[in-house]
Formats: sequence, structure tokens, C-alpha cells
Amino acid sequence: MGKMALILRFEQLLLFSLCLTLVPFESNADLSLIFGNMTLFNVNFKSPAWLGRSIPVSNNVRIDSDVDPNILEDSHLNTYGLIKKYGYPAENYTVVTDDGYKLTLHRIARPGATPVLLVHGLLDSSATWVMMGPGKALGYLLYEQGYDVWMANVRGNTYSRGHIKYTHNHAKYWDFTFHEMGVHDIPSSIDFILNKTGFPQLHYVGHSQGTVVFWIMGSERPEYMKKIIYMQALAPVAYLQHCKSPVVNFLAEVHSSFILKLIGVHEFLPQNEFIVMFNQLICDETTITKEICSNVIFLTTGFDKSQLNETMLPVVVGHAPAGASTKQMQHFGQLRRSGAFRQFDYGWLRNHWRYNSITPPEYKLENVQAKVALYYGENDWLAQPSDVEALSLHLPNVVSQHLVNYPKFNHLDFIWGVDARELLWDRMLSNMKSIDREQLGDNLTA
Repeated sequence: MGKMALILRFEQLLLFSLCLTLVPFESNADLSLIFGNMTLFNVNFKSPAWLGRSIPVSNNVRIDSDVDPNILEDSHLNTYGLIKKYGYPAENYTVVTDDGYKLTLHRIARPGATPVLLVHGLLDSSATWVMMGPGKALGYLLYEQGYDVWMANVRGNTYSRGHIKYTHNHAKYWDFTFHEMGVHDIPSSIDFILNKTGFPQLHYVGHSQGTVVFWIMGSERPEYMKKIIYMQALAPVAYLQHCKSPVVNFLAEVHSSFILKLIGVHEFLPQNEFIVMFNQLICDETTITKEICSNVIFLTTGFDKSQLNETMLPVVVGHAPAGASTKQMQHFGQLRRSGAFRQFDYGWLRNHWRYNSITPPEYKLENVQAKVALYYGENDWLAQPSDVEALSLHLPNVVSQHLVNYPKFNHLDFIWGVDARELLWDRMLSNMKSIDREQLGDNLTA
């Protein structure tokens, strides 16, 4: 496919979004987008008039629907507001990295208890750990089990858009990938938590990209491994050789940064009011739009309808996507294309200048000396079992490796699955408590 054809395909993608907003109020429309031999969208959209909604033509879009007011409120509350609303002790802090990024840490505070740091995945935020509500979200569950719960937000997401020098409208602000998150964001967050709590170590739970940045921290800043009690990796990502995600596979084939900039000049799929309202227009509790919403949200990660609490979709789309850089998305595509877990590829000339090598250096997974547990699912498009098993062979201290005993368990079920507690979280908590007991025994005999 030539360059002009690629550009035309991307124009179709942009026009697809526009078409959704232009569908006549009293009609149905079949909308599809095909890229090469791959169909990205194929949905029957039924217009807002069929949903009984009122969308006034004015500067301020208002959507009236029959969504539960409590759910609607949660879709607009930030992480701090969600924690506070449900009666938990909410705190937030600002962390400044050594390269000037201002990050927000959210906390469900239990002073004096062992801290656990939760790190979200791609296009996500700290809200992912609490948005499903008490009894259904891992953040609350860890608090109830006696932990001091801290939730990170990496650079570029909804809660971490500050910088000591640049605004998020500045191109230089977005010049990062997940490499910088592993080298700067996570170490700075860990140091802040340990300084605040007085503990020498903490537990770490990462989902998706939250595992990627941990491997990078271990590779490039191995001294931080001594600050980790136990790393639990949910849907761990490093190698993407067998990745089934249409989005990541597409990015692997598109090498031109110009093409990517058509869907975000510096920020990939920016989180703004239009996107929030657009997502909420599609995703609500009405039966008609559930299928559309499910297909779009899970296009990147895979889909398991039986584990999706569709009632909570307005909350999900109220908090995600939460932002990422275009360069960050390119890096994922590069991992898929190369089959290796390595630093960003700038091209042979710039690679030679930056790395003193025409190819990017691979991350040193042998430096990840912390105790690691790997949890993965068969239906995960991003963290395919064969790729996770390859990762486990390169990590020196894997103490637990578990394939979830449910064939349809997918990438987002690890954090939002209806049965995630029974299928996974209880095992995680048991492992954490076991490690805690071992550590206590080691301290008593030391």
C-alpha cells in the first residue's frame, strides 16, 4: 500500500468519527472502516432520537438519558472525588520528577500500614483502581485487607499534565515514551511514598503498561529493586511478537510519524471535552448502543462480554482514554515490529548518536531482581501467553506464574472483570500475605 493510500485510509478513520456525529436523528446507519484486509469497525448505529435523548444545538452540549444519576456522577468525579464519595480516606500529592514533570499520586490512606503502589496501564489513570466502586475495585479491596494504597499517574495522563517549564500544549512536553516513565516517573513516585510513610520497601502492582515501566526501572535503575517487597504483574507486557491487537499491529506496520500525527499531533487521542461527550453519547445503559461501545473500547485489548459490567460503561468512558503521547504509541508499534523489548528506535543515524549503536539497546531484564508474580489470560490480545512465558524466561526471580483459569479472560478483566476477585484477586492477596509473612520471619531471625 502506497503512502497516498495510507493517508486516504487515515482520512477515512477521521471521517468515521465525524460521521457518527452527523447521522440523521431519525435514521439508522451502517458504518464501517476497513484497513487493508482488516475491518476495524462494522457497526449499526441507531441515532439519539431512537434513544429518547435530547441534544440541544448549542455551544454547551447536554445529553439527557436514563442513566442512573449515581453512575453519571461517578463518570464526572475525579479519582480523589470517587474515593471521598464512598467514605474512604482520600489524599492526593504532587511529585516532581528529576526531568521536571509534575505527577499526581492518589492515596487511600492507612497510615502505619505497609504501602502498595498501583500503576495503571496504557491510556489509563489512577481512576481505574477505584472506578468500579467498593467491593468491585482492587484499590478498595487492598485497603480493606490492611494496606496503605497509593495510585500512580504517569506523565501525560489526565492527572499528570504539569511541567516546571512546558505546558501540555508544547511539543517538547510530549517528547517521551514509556521509557521515561520507567526511568523517572516510577522511581520518583516510589521515593516520595517511602519518604512519606517511613517504610523502606513497598508492594507494587502493575497492569499492562504499568508492568512495562517496572521492567524498565529494573533494567535502567536496578538499585530500586531493593525497595520492592513483591511485584505483581497483571497482564504483563514486554514482548509483543504474538500480539493480536489490531491497533498495535497496525502501528507496527505504519512507520511514518506523519501518519500517526493525523490522529494526534503530539498527544495520541487527546482527552478533551468533545471526546468525553462523544464516548458518553455512544456508551450508556441503553441496550441499543452496548454492542457499539463494547467493540470500540475493546478494539485494542480484546473483548470478554461476560466479564464486562456494561452498566458501568459510562463511568469507564468518563475516565478513559486518559492520554498518551504519539511517540509512546509508536514505541509499542516498534516492539511489535521488532519482536524485541528495547528502547525507542530513532533510525540508524540518530540511534548511533544516542546509543552509539545503529539499533536501540535491549532492556536488561536480568537486572529485575525483585520477586515477581506473573498473571495472564488466554484471551488477552496484548499480553499473549506465549509472550508472557518468553518474558518469564528472562526474569531472574519469578516466584509465581499463573494463567487465569477462565479461557475468555482478557486484558481489561484484570482490573474491571465482574469475577476478577474470585478468578484472580484472592490469589494475589494470598500471595501478598505469604510474602509479608516470609519477610516478617526474615526480620525476626535477622
